[in-house]
Amino acid sequence: MLKMMIRTTTAATSSSCYCWSSRGMNCLHSNSTFLVFVNNYFAFFHSQPSKPIKSTRTQLEQPKRDLPKITNVEDAFNLFDRMLQMRPLPSVVRFTKILGQVAKLKHYSAVISLDNQMGVSRIRHDIYTLTILINCYCHLNQMGFSLSVLGKFFKLGLEPNVFTFATLINGFLLENRVVQAAELFNKMINAGNCQPDAVTYGTLVKGFCMKGNNSAAIHLLRKMEEGACKPGLVVYNTIIDSLCKDKLVDDALNLLSEMMSKGIAPNVFTFTSLIHEVCKLGKWKEAKGLLNEMVSKNVFPDVYTFSVLVDTLCKEGMVGEAEGVVEMMIERDIQPGTVTYNSLMDGYCLRGEMSKARKVFKLMPSKGSMVNVFSYSILINGYCKRKMMDEAMMLLQEMSRKGLVPDTVTYSTLADGFCKVGKLGDAQKLFSEMQACGQLPDVQTYAVLLDGLCKNRQLSTAIQLFKEMEGKKLDVNIVIYTILIEGLCIAEKIESARELFFGLSSRGLQPNVRTYTIMINGLCIGGRTSEAEKLLIEMEEKGCSPNGWTYNIIIRGFINNNESVRAMELIQQMVEKGFSADASTTELIIDLLCKDKVDPALLPLMQKENYELNLPQLKLNRSSDHPNKH
Repeated sequence: MLKMMIRTTTAATSSSCYCWSSRGMNCLHSNSTFLVFVNNYFAFFHSQPSKPIKSTRTQLEQPKRDLPKITNVEDAFNLFDRMLQMRPLPSVVRFTKILGQVAKLKHYSAVISLDNQMGVSRIRHDIYTLTILINCYCHLNQMGFSLSVLGKFFKLGLEPNVFTFATLINGFLLENRVVQAAELFNKMINAGNCQPDAVTYGTLVKGFCMKGNNSAAIHLLRKMEEGACKPGLVVYNTIIDSLCKDKLVDDALNLLSEMMSKGIAPNVFTFTSLIHEVCKLGKWKEAKGLLNEMVSKNVFPDVYTFSVLVDTLCKEGMVGEAEGVVEMMIERDIQPGTVTYNSLMDGYCLRGEMSKARKVFKLMPSKGSMVNVFSYSILINGYCKRKMMDEAMMLLQEMSRKGLVPDTVTYSTLADGFCKVGKLGDAQKLFSEMQACGQLPDVQTYAVLLDGLCKNRQLSTAIQLFKEMEGKKLDVNIVIYTILIEGLCIAEKIESARELFFGLSSRGLQPNVRTYTIMINGLCIGGRTSEAEKLLIEMEEKGCSPNGWTYNIIIRGFINNNESVRAMELIQQMVEKGFSADASTTELIIDLLCKDKVDPALLPLMQKENYELNLPQLKLNRSSDHPNKH
């Protein structure tokens, strides 16, 4: 098996274009063949006398004079051509240095082309040339070719080093193949003669964290602590950042304490990861404590740390505090960047303070911050939310004049704005325009247009658009089906909505709270209150807890269908669960009270902190569980 793979490798690498049959590629991509390959590979080298692997610096032949620094691919090809004309030919080391510089420029295909020229000139590869080649194939997501280059080590009698295997591990991770990366790592440990170094450990830790497997990453950390290769700051930072992203802040803080107790000083990245997540959780006191600890350890916040604070504060509606952070940045000679200004502008837009948002937008260029597509999209979104579509469209035209290409988010935002003001024709025109400009609509864009069509009772056009999505093989998710179900209910096609709802499981989809609530509303509109109540019970049984909006919908349904007794029972149930009646529901209940159809003793139960009930006049604040809130 191994000899066959070597022969295949030789044939592949000797070709100028590295051709590979589909059968060969499939073979190398299968887990079982990959394991056989690696097992035999390590068995072969483990049986040879163990030789210490020297560092790259000592093994590489040092040229008499340094090569000129390569800044572009054309320079590399010209220098390569000149070297190939020399007699005698320069050593492989000099060619390898050029390949390494081109690889650093991320021109991976160019490296492969240059290596082919080396093959034609019969320049013998060394382990560093082959490792660079493996790295390039990995970055091109061609692991089959990477493994074929590994097979060439056999042919040339070369022994791959730690860096070779670390490169392969990284290649598997780039293709999201963590299992194969872990298997190769374990083979390195078991072989004994090629132990993983700190970089290899760090690479695999990063892979586990990218997959959200924090426990595996921590297990690897403990393995490092047991061995000679102790974990450093990079490994700890990777895990702390991953724990923060998974909202496991306490675990991340414990790991920070552990790290510091071992004499490893945290840096700005460590603290910023923690501060970001703590702020997102609304724990401002803890965030302040981390900032103070950060400064006490002579680790000063950078522009990214401050930008995280500004962004979080703005999203929480605390724009005044965010302004204070920006002022603090300027006082400390830390110039706010585009990200910081975008966050501040977004905060103003969320509060509807468009004049202030526009002022920040105009200020950015004078402060050396580039206004990008995202900046325009934020301001366009603010105007759309305020139904100021003329201003939003003027910004779109301004983008084109400045040579900025609106992206899918920009177009989707504008389409949503036009739908909200009832200008479906303009939304559809924009939808066609974006495709003409080369911007393909995504699921969110289709969802915006579908929702607008359904809300405006253009069901046949909505269904046609839905079929277009299916034809394009887009991911038709539960959001799309929920929009269609609601559209059918609005059009009073309750039976069709019901069929679509109960067919979701056959499509591998589970209804969410919004889907259930919309279907319950449709059933109540159709007078099927008993069926709506069954659906309410089914929600709980399937682990999808109804919210305040769900209860308000079904209560109104029962009242409108003259089932006030059952409505009162559901009101009691709603209050026990901590939800409140919204304005529309309360108005119906007051009407029933006036008709002596409600027990007055129930009324105080509905007077939560969100409402002020004054009879005979009603003064109400809207509930947060609004039907339009996703």
